[in-house]
Amino acid sequence: MTHNTKEIQTVLLSGGSGQRLWPLSRSQYPKQLLTLCGDDALIIGTAKRVQGNGFSDPIIICNEDHRFLIASMFQQAEISYQDLVLEPLGRNTAPAAAIAALQALKKTDKEDACVLLLPSDHVIPDIENFQKTIHNGYDAAMSGHIVTFGIHPTHPETGYGYIEADTTTEVLSTLKVKRFTEKPDIERAKAFVKDGNYFWNSGIFLFSANSLIAELEKHAPEILSSCKDALNKACPDLDFLRLDKAAYENCPSDSIDYAIMEKTDKVVTLPVQFKEWSDIGSWNALWDWHSKDENENVTIGDVILKDTSGSYIHSEKGVLTSVLGVDNMVIVNTGDAVLVAERGKSQEVKKIVNELATAKREEHLFHQTVYRPWGHYRTLAKGGQYLVKEIEVSPKSALSTQYHHHRAEHWVVVEGTAEVLRGDEELTVHENESIFIPLGAIHKLTNSGTTPLRLIEIQSGSYLSEDDIVRIDDHYGRANS
Repeated sequence: MTHNTKEIQTVLLSGGSGQRLWPLSRSQYPKQLLTLCGDDALIIGTAKRVQGNGFSDPIIICNEDHRFLIASMFQQAEISYQDLVLEPLGRNTAPAAAIAALQALKKTDKEDACVLLLPSDHVIPDIENFQKTIHNGYDAAMSGHIVTFGIHPTHPETGYGYIEADTTTEVLSTLKVKRFTEKPDIERAKAFVKDGNYFWNSGIFLFSANSLIAELEKHAPEILSSCKDALNKACPDLDFLRLDKAAYENCPSDSIDYAIMEKTDKVVTLPVQFKEWSDIGSWNALWDWHSKDENENVTIGDVILKDTSGSYIHSEKGVLTSVLGVDNMVIVNTGDAVLVAERGKSQEVKKIVNELATAKREEHLFHQTVYRPWGHYRTLAKGGQYLVKEIEVSPKSALSTQYHHHRAEHWVVVEGTAEVLRGDEELTVHENESIFIPLGAIHKLTNSGTTPLRLIEIQSGSYLSEDDIVRIDDHYGRANS
């Protein structure tokens, strides 16, 4: 790959929750953190796509709940980043773009910066072609245009937005944009593909930081003002940069398409033809991406099929999933939830997620395995007055000093050695030994060893939930105020 002297500041957007890929994608472990295509989580694959060749180490903008997971993933992949900027709440892509432009200016020693705004959940295997395509938009971006990258549509797709290009007006290898169209119905999508002047809106943008800020000032001044305030009042938190919550809450929630692209006269599109591209936005997209058997089925995990065609079947956690006599279906089994849907209706899965949220069901938030900065836990069994978890604490890690209002806990160490603070006592608990934590007792669990600590926790009480934790002291900045 040839070296390119054009400097581009990459900003990865990782704020989405991937509702249409429930139950595999959940609010606390969304699709960009999942390994769905190939060997890497989607966000890591995205970061690898912009290494070297004039691309800076990325700035990552993410939900604060995902900060430790993302930091750990990048550490394990040995990929460095400049900043991990934490959003205290979701405000869609326009505020994230504003933060990207403002922070990019802070990071450069020049008067302006070329910013690549990149969703973290796309799959584009041809890295060399991708990097060449981005650099082809550099001159237009740095001359004041906002460059979108339009994907040549291969079929009528109702899950993507479309860009209509003016093919008669070329601007520095790009085309002027006539209009943006949100996700159309199938008949309009067919017409767009037949027309030849429409492209899928990839959601990838290249712009000069100063140009985007000028367009925000013109078309979305409240967003720009709130983001400047949130960034000016941002505070370092361990290895993260936490945006000011009060300022960011005042920021209007809007997409970059609505807030800027549909209003500005600076937008242009660079049509591209990646050999393979997908935003993995639905189960149907995932079915389309994967290799299929002779009956056009995609199977992942422990699956048995009979008289089935055109279906996507995914079985997690070693659970056997058997399917008989169905066609064009999506069946996803994660152990604690099962989705059965017509493949053609996979865009509507988020309706189920919304219903789960309304009912305050945890299945839209968490998997059976929940990741924390100190390790992870997995729910094994649950009843009206008890909850059983398997807990793994990473080496040299500790949970917060805490207590509970409504539950007592029994811990049985099955691997490693636990150091336990219980009230005024400091205790060491070895393998095959147990300890009782009474209701209301202040306690802390530490693994000072060099191997993982595993234990079985049995909670008992009238109310068993993660919100019954009062943190007194916490290494990860989560203590109750």
